Formats: sequence, structure tokens, C-alpha cells
Amino acid sequence: MLVSTALGLSLGGAVMFGLLLASASFIAAPAVLRYAIPQANPSLYITSALGITFPYNIIVLLPIMFTISTWVHGEGTIDLFNYVSKVFI
Repeated sequence: MLVSTALGLSLGGAVMFGLLLASASFIAAPAVLRYAIPQANPSLYITSALGITFPYNIIVLLPIMFTISTWVHGEGTIDLFNYVSKVFI
């Protein structure tokens, strides 16, 4: 979040930057495992990357990144539930 603020990104840009950095591990891991351990079962490591890490990033990490980014940008506190309910309802 500090890097994205130093780069001058907006609140949404900072959140997306953080999520992209966090998701780099589950994007790169299957490719690395394919070449590092050729006998590994691809269905296991691809499923774990997409089935566990991706939902974790969206469900848990997204609100955390949003909260930290809001705090770093100095925009006060934002109640995420009310913020989202105003947008979608």
C-alpha cells in the first residue's frame, strides 16, 4: 500500500495493485511446479492454487487491502458493508 501511494495511485488503484501482488503467487506457482517437479500431479497444484488461494484473496484479502489502502490514503475510515450496499442497492 505504501508503494502504491508513493506511485500516486488512487484508492482503487492501490487496492488492485495490492491484489495483483498477492495473486502473483498463485498464478506463478503452477508453472514453476510443472518444471521443478515434473512427476507432481497437475490436478492437485492447479486446483489448490485456483480453489483455495483465489477465493481467499477475494473474500479475505480484498477487504483487508481496501481498509489498509483507505487508511494509507488518509481518507478516514470507510465502512465497507455500507459502501458496497450503496453501490449495488
